[in-house]
Amino acid sequence: MLTGTHVAFIGGDARQIEVIKKCSELDATISLIGFSQLQSEFPGAKKESLTLEVFKDIDALILPIVGTNEEGEVESIFSDQPIKIKEEHIRALPQKCVVYTGIAKPYLTNLTEQNDITLVQLLDRDDVAIYNSIPTVEGAIMMAIQHTNITLHHSNAIVLGLGRVGMSLARTLHVLGARVKVGARNPADLARIYEMGLTPFHMNELKEQVGDCDYLFNTVPHLLVTSQVIASMPGHIFILDLASKPGGVDFRFAERRGIKAMLVPSIPGIVAPKTAGMILANVVTQLILEQKQTRGA
Repeated sequence: MLTGTHVAFIGGDARQIEVIKKCSELDATISLIGFSQLQSEFPGAKKESLTLEVFKDIDALILPIVGTNEEGEVESIFSDQPIKIKEEHIRALPQKCVVYTGIAKPYLTNLTEQNDITLVQLLDRDDVAIYNSIPTVEGAIMMAIQHTNITLHHSNAIVLGLGRVGMSLARTLHVLGARVKVGARNPADLARIYEMGLTPFHMNELKEQVGDCDYLFNTVPHLLVTSQVIASMPGHIFILDLASKPGGVDFRFAERRGIKAMLVPSIPGIVAPKTAGMILANVVTQLILEQKQTRGA
């Protein structure tokens, strides 16, 4: 149980509701910052303003999956006012506090390091990333079907990257009957792609691989799909970029060529926010419980 543990939430989307609900069920004391338009009520939860006073006795601070931007601004679909975390807020946190987020930009990383506050990036954890790949892949398949007029079955599909999402996506496309090629750099990844019964290629060969491609799915957060690569693509190709912003595609040139290309970095929160939220809720509450037990010991 989280009785006596103060958990604060700042901003977020529908996924945060599941985390709040789980914390409430475990009897935590909850502060909700940036939730002025949230209609739901949770036992033990209180809506608060972004003041230094709130930060002084927090045990766990939970930010949205995307954390903050480089100016410290936090997105929240439940707030009618902008939310910005400043150094003074992080400085006000007690040393026992742990900050949880999905990914952290340098702004947040620097603030927590400078003030000796523990920062946990949930998407760096294999368990969260693997669980999260399930709604990501389902959403990617859904969007590919919605935005094209051909079947995935018997199509030519390329997946860039063999990380947690890339592997799940490539395997699913293969099961659906697509002819799947996967781009990677690591020799071990190229060997794994071959072992999976798919066609491996080195990222340096991307331009030569896209000539007959119907679908391209990118999971790598670096510019790989350049104008030169796009110039070699057929006009009917559909590009879905699942990497974090700004993605790995030259979207300007794709639009200029009339190629449909979409950046959807937080697809679980769009297509399956309840499931994605439950994944986060189970992991975060377990980490807070472990944090509490360690402190008690």
